[in-house]
Amino acid sequence: MKTPRTLSLLALPAAAVLVLSGCASGDGGGGSGAGSSSGDGGAIAVVASTNVYGDIAKTVGGDAVDVTSVISDPSQDPHSYEADARTQLAVSRADVVIQNGGGYDEFMHTLLDASGSDAAVIDAVEVSGLDADEHGDEAHADESGEAHADETAEADDHGHDHGEFNEHVFYSLPSMAALATAIADELGAVDPAQADTFTANAASFGEQIADLEAQAAEIKTAHDGESVAYTEPVPGYLFDAMGLVNVTPSDFSEAIEEGDDVSPAALNETLQLFSDGTVDLLAYNEQTSSPETEQVEKAATDAGVAIVPVTELLPTGDDYVSWQQSNIDAITAALDK
Repeated sequence: MKTPRTLSLLALPAAAVLVLSGCASGDGGGGSGAGSSSGDGGAIAVVASTNVYGDIAKTVGGDAVDVTSVISDPSQDPHSYEADARTQLAVSRADVVIQNGGGYDEFMHTLLDASGSDAAVIDAVEVSGLDADEHGDEAHADESGEAHADETAEADDHGHDHGEFNEHVFYSLPSMAALATAIADELGAVDPAQADTFTANAASFGEQIADLEAQAAEIKTAHDGESVAYTEPVPGYLFDAMGLVNVTPSDFSEAIEEGDDVSPAALNETLQLFSDGTVDLLAYNEQTSSPETEQVEKAATDAGVAIVPVTELLPTGDDYVSWQQSNIDAITAALDK
């Protein structure tokens, strides 16, 4: 299996390390200072790899948390991210760190190792259990993993080619509900006095997620088995929940995701999906583009196939629930076109 294209870390110069070791104050890029958990009257310092996880942490923690999202600019390509000394300082002071895992944000491992952080680390892929089938990891075969195994078997009945593990677990609605619970548990361990509040906030978030899941199930009832395409597998888990079948050639989507050249054969096979009328919509990752994805977008436009833009970060002004609601609404409109 190829290594997924990952977020990279800019090597920190020696001078930056000296600055870090000498700092005793400062906002740390939005995070609280070292030891500034509720134990000494301050907010719980949380660092999240992206604003997706930062938003969920804020939803669960409320005013009790000070959240730093390492990547928050919705116009930025997450895969080309380069961290800096300010980010490492925030990680070094964190009480809780949230990462995607699964090879998506490897820079977080580097930051944690370099900072000597002893923060509690929450890994979204591990919480989801969605990689259990791919790697045969029995440690991840919890209830979430078993549920996914059932979904995977069903998807295979539709002819899915699952191929490599899809690390974009932030498009898996039940996984994000489980993540909120995991965040509540860790925040409660830092500040036991507010544990019940964190648990209640996570439960409220879970109720909103359940409503989104119900909408996805309604789409599945109406459109189960319909064919779709995407430039990258970003919305794959949401499509699975809707019963939609991805027919994008794996050689195309994997090359785009990993930043490799797309073979002429893979490109032509992908373009033919639109000229043949094979697919009902194209999900286009707005945060990464290339000449090949632009050709695919044009082919969809020329064929009158609906294009649904997707992102890997929260758009400005959205929270996680409103973001996914917008995605569901756009997909519904495209399929009903």
